[in-house]
Amino acid sequence: MQLEGRVAVITGGGDGIGAGVARRFAAEGAAVLVADVNEETGRAVADEIGGRFVRTDVADKAQVLEMVDTAVREWGSVDVLVNNAWAAGELGRVEDKTDALLARGLGIGFYGPFWAMRAAFPHMRERGWGRIINMCSLNGVNAHMGTLEYNAAKEALRTLTRTAAREWASTGIVVNALCPGAKSAAFRRRMRDNPELEKASGAMNPMGRMGDPERDIAPAALFLASEGARYVTGNTLHVDGGAHINGVAWAPELP
Repeated sequence: MQLEGRVAVITGGGDGIGAGVARRFAAEGAAVLVADVNEETGRAVADEIGGRFVRTDVADKAQVLEMVDTAVREWGSVDVLVNNAWAAGELGRVEDKTDALLARGLGIGFYGPFWAMRAAFPHMRERGWGRIINMCSLNGVNAHMGTLEYNAAKEALRTLTRTAAREWASTGIVVNALCPGAKSAAFRRRMRDNPELEKASGAMNPMGRMGDPERDIAPAALFLASEGARYVTGNTLHVDGGAHINGVAWAPELP
């Protein structure tokens, strides 16, 4: 019960990594607000764990602020914020990316977490305790081909993570990035369109497989959300089966 008495807000909590983290946090005693743009999956996870669901498009500032306000009204504060949501992206070359695609990617992957962090900050500061976990990606670290909007948003989020960690270090709030290598909802969607890449993804991983959201990623997120992470801030934790060690030769066929 490492999170007993804590309030956690998880974006993109209705599927994949977000759902795995939500289940683990609830099992560890947290009151969990599941925020997701998909009402069906988000509400199902919230009902399963005895949490609260709020439909949230994280690219919409008003909805992000309402998400945080809902947790505060329901439970009095926000102790843990997991910025995990992602719902944009198309596999394609840099020269074919559109302004709209880049703007949507940054809206979901950078501005949404920024608004959520800023809204949660005064509540965490007041209690002198806070945990912010930003889900970033090896795609951005290694600049994988075909996913510019995702790479750019995730690296911008890592910069936000480190900057906030430095500025908030004296407040009791720690801010860290987690780069997972797992079968997320976005990964599964991409593999449906490119089934030949799924086998290749597992084969390229040093452990020979992609991670499981609940068994491989959620325990690492639990540590970053716990009291044990009180002296850990501004870090990027790769939970990817070792894929970051030498990089991954990701070279999909692009149109």
